[in-house]
Amino acid sequence: MSMLKDPSVKYRPFPQVPLTDRQWPGRTITRAPRWLSTDMRDGNQSLIDPMDAEKKSRFFDLLLKVGLKEIEVGFPSAGATEYDFIRGLVDSGRIPDDVFVQVLTQSREDLIRTSFESLAGAKQAIVHVYNAVSPLWRDVVFGMSQAQIIEIARHGAACLRDQAARFPQTDWHFEYSPETFSTAELDFSIAACEAVMDVLQPTVDKPIILNLPATVEAATANIYADQIEYFCKNLPGRDRAVISLHTHNDRGTGVAAAELGLMAGADRVEGCLFGNGERTGNCCLVTVALNMYTQGLDPALDFSDIDHVIQTVEYCNQLPVPERHPYGGELVFTAFSGSHQDAIKKGFAAQEKRNDRLWAVPYLPIDPADLGRSYEAVIRVNSQSGKGGFAWVLEQDQGLKLPKKMQADFSRHVQALADDLGRELHAGDIWSVFRRVYRLEGTQHFQLVDYDEARASDGTRVFAGKIAVDGQVQSVSGRGNGLISSVVATLNEGFGIGLDVRDYTEHALAGGSDARAAAYVECVTATGQVVWGVGIDEDVATASVRAILSAANAAKG
Repeated sequence: MSMLKDPSVKYRPFPQVPLTDRQWPGRTITRAPRWLSTDMRDGNQSLIDPMDAEKKSRFFDLLLKVGLKEIEVGFPSAGATEYDFIRGLVDSGRIPDDVFVQVLTQSREDLIRTSFESLAGAKQAIVHVYNAVSPLWRDVVFGMSQAQIIEIARHGAACLRDQAARFPQTDWHFEYSPETFSTAELDFSIAACEAVMDVLQPTVDKPIILNLPATVEAATANIYADQIEYFCKNLPGRDRAVISLHTHNDRGTGVAAAELGLMAGADRVEGCLFGNGERTGNCCLVTVALNMYTQGLDPALDFSDIDHVIQTVEYCNQLPVPERHPYGGELVFTAFSGSHQDAIKKGFAAQEKRNDRLWAVPYLPIDPADLGRSYEAVIRVNSQSGKGGFAWVLEQDQGLKLPKKMQADFSRHVQALADDLGRELHAGDIWSVFRRVYRLEGTQHFQLVDYDEARASDGTRVFAGKIAVDGQVQSVSGRGNGLISSVVATLNEGFGIGLDVRDYTEHALAGGSDARAAAYVECVTATGQVVWGVGIDEDVATASVRAILSAANAAKG
């Protein structure tokens, strides 16, 4: 086939929906919908290697733990593996009393019969029947008229009714899908659903589920919302039907289509965890559910241990959750950019200061802790990061709260390391270069051995102690207005260092009996060089002494 110079001539724009006075754009989602997981059916059939019984069993347990109350467990007429697994769920009593298991079947009598037999004995169950209704399928795939398609739907409904009567011990519920709804004539889809309802006679107390699938996503999400609102407005007996959405992601807007479809009047959302499914996948239930938190709504699903959910899904599907997948991806709560890191760091500080229950942190629409993620992974450092990034890492990993000006001093060392390594810097990398730069490890020119502090009769402070100078212990002393000035005087007078203290800060590193303190000192030498010193000790006074010696070592080079 030769390639056209302008491929656009092969395609036709999707038609608009004849909807006047549309209401959905002015609505908001005010509560969680009914959820149906199709991971074990739609998701499973799209896997390179479909799940075996062990993986399906593990996935079923995960869905129960997450809180799903409606689970499509398979396509029992597809083969013995599917049928035996579903029968095993029923026979073993593994289905909780408040959970509806669902099976899918084409609208064929033999397949419907097998589907009922797979679930016979369950307390309650849903049998989901479908047949395609759109022009492309009618004309190209089946070669059938509209009347013949309607008859397939009606016959399938009659089979549902008759098979349910064979197993009265189970509370049967029915779902019908006018498959390929998104590319079918709306009035014809309504006619097919109306025919099914005429046979099954649903009631307000026991409604039928009508699933309206975007089998292939063919238009923008607002068009799908228009289709849903049109269907809801024109379906006879709307109060006897639960409208369910099953969106695909061919255009990358499966989640948006589902959300707009809820605004348009739907009651239920079908999809897979992390959007697994045919082609580009199904609607991601995790994303739709967690989006509700950002609107102040309870999604009625529990993803508070999202890493466990991801591990199980990846094991069962043998497919990775992408690093940038909303909420679940490894990097979605991570900032490398310096300006982003600074904003996040300030947001956490403001959050701590406010001490209220409302979440408001820049670049983080949801609290990572609500998903079981730790704050330590929020900010990570590479060559694009600013001083706020490594400062955050040091604070989270070591408890160090570097002064602003010291962050600027240290940033050049971090940047040099990142450029040299050409990769993301881990907490251990940053801590190692920090200890090296500020002389917290190894043999240094000046090292504290011991000291005493006393007050002289004139009110000044006297520092007297022992300092190892290039490994040789010397007794030293000096006096000043306070401990820090007396140590500086000792070094200036005894060793000609020529330090002048510009700034000093300190803070506790941890609470309780094992509390330690960190001290930071900014000094300038006689030649005008600015040097920083850091001291860490169980005693805050000793930490300040160590900080002065750290600065003196920096001055000595």
